[in-house]
Amino acid sequence: MSETPVLVDVDARGVATVTLNRPHRNNAYNDAMIQGLLDGVGQLAADDAVRVIVLRGNGKYFQAGADLKWMNDLSKQDMDANLAMSTITTDAVRHLNSCPKPTIALVHGGCFGGGIGMMAACDIAIASEESQFSITEVRWGLVAGPILPQLCDAMGVRALRRYALTAERFMAQEAKECGLLHQVCKTGALDETAAPIIDALLQCSPSAIAETKDFILRTGAHEVDDYSAPGIALGHAQRRRTAEGIEGLASFNERRAASWYPG
Repeated sequence: MSETPVLVDVDARGVATVTLNRPHRNNAYNDAMIQGLLDGVGQLAADDAVRVIVLRGNGKYFQAGADLKWMNDLSKQDMDANLAMSTITTDAVRHLNSCPKPTIALVHGGCFGGGIGMMAACDIAIASEESQFSITEVRWGLVAGPILPQLCDAMGVRALRRYALTAERFMAQEAKECGLLHQVCKTGALDETAAPIIDALLQCSPSAIAETKDFILRTGAHEVDDYSAPGIALGHAQRRRTAEGIEGLASFNERRAASWYPG
């Protein structure tokens, strides 16, 4: 199926909308989507006409994490291919996190795995009340290395230790209570809820926003920089090729419990 996995549009106000666009796979990411996100955000970050970036998903879900069928195939390739993929994954999330433009995630439906990391990398996160969340990687024998720093900043170590270790699903209100979300709205009301926030951002100085965001990240956050990013990507790639990583991905594709589940 031919598709453009990431759509980018900028309106007359300078509000850019980045839309994840694999609705037939619930926006599960593959290499093309991650590269599209990395390129799209990078281009918007460098465009002086862009004032605000809104991230959203097309279809029933915001983002369903990795396309595990694609990832299963990737895990069977050599280490160079796996490292290259983990590098752009790490870069896509960290550059979204450090983008000098203010970013807003508008979440609906499901938000799992890498999707919850994309959301956490945005400055402002709003979800509709039906949304469900899960940090799914350990369920499949994987480790969410590229998104854990952003999740740690967004929801705190204590909440992250529960949800990243259990892969439990939790609802929008729970996500708000632990700090992962700023606001929960009624289903279908994301645009209405975001409108006054976007207007407030447009009333602020673009350069002052960029400088303020940079100062916050340098002084208070688990920022992933050029020095730490390669190590995160390497661990992410290596994990996919471990025995448990291979078994976890196989269990998903074969629709069975993984071998480590005693039940």
